[in-house]
Amino acid sequence: MASSMKDIKLRIKSVESTMQITKAMELVASSKMRRAKERVEHSRPYFETLYETLTKIAAADPRAQKGYLRRQAGSGRTLLIVIAGDRGLAGGYNANIFKLAAEQEENPLILPIGKRSAEYFAHHGAELFTQEVLPAADVSVGDCFQLSRQIIRGFLDGKYDAVKICYTRFDSMMTQTASVVEVLPLTISPTEEQKAEARRSQILYKPSCEEVFRAIIPEYVAGTVYGALCESVASELAARRTAMDAATKNASEMIENLNLYYNRARQAAITQEITEIVAGAEM
Repeated sequence: MASSMKDIKLRIKSVESTMQITKAMELVASSKMRRAKERVEHSRPYFETLYETLTKIAAADPRAQKGYLRRQAGSGRTLLIVIAGDRGLAGGYNANIFKLAAEQEENPLILPIGKRSAEYFAHHGAELFTQEVLPAADVSVGDCFQLSRQIIRGFLDGKYDAVKICYTRFDSMMTQTASVVEVLPLTISPTEEQKAEARRSQILYKPSCEEVFRAIIPEYVAGTVYGALCESVASELAARRTAMDAATKNASEMIENLNLYYNRARQAAITQEITEIVAGAEM
């Protein structure tokens, strides 16, 4: 009985140590969430403004999109940018994005962002766009512009006919959705009203609509990648906070149950000792 009580006591201490770790990780994720949410909110208007500008240029001259539309003949491959986390302990965050990536085109060219993404696709023998490991939390706007130029160069050279991003959209603290968005080829289709507005505005693009359009495309692709990164990082923090909160509550419930078992074992030991004393006295 004494051995059983000792084992329960050791297990209680072990669970308490684990609960301290999960609680600390929850607090760290919560402290980083405010800044991550601000990044998400600030990145969205940038993408929307770029898309609106490209739409206006396309409305003024449909030929401006030349080179960035879907090609009839090409490699037929897709460049799949997969944004996952740098660490685990975030519930189903990483697993959901890998499942979504597996549902896309067969044999894609993979650009992994996040340590977990790089490890996953290297383990599965996927063909990688780059061997460099890009931590999701450390990718800056400048890094996105460098990636954007490489991505566009490969698309124009015909190495792949489409560019898609698999990321996790941040809907709220409790809801994050694995999503895929097609970046290239462009799907900009100005409405008749937008075309009429472009004719009325009489804006002149120098040196030409096509040149201005070509200059904005890297900004558009970089903005899309950076926005997806901001959404994914915020989603990872929210998922980790939720997972660690659940783990902390589970550990607390386990400690309560173990304390109950310990008290029962202690009471049983005391009862047994009293019984032995009474039996000895009667003899």
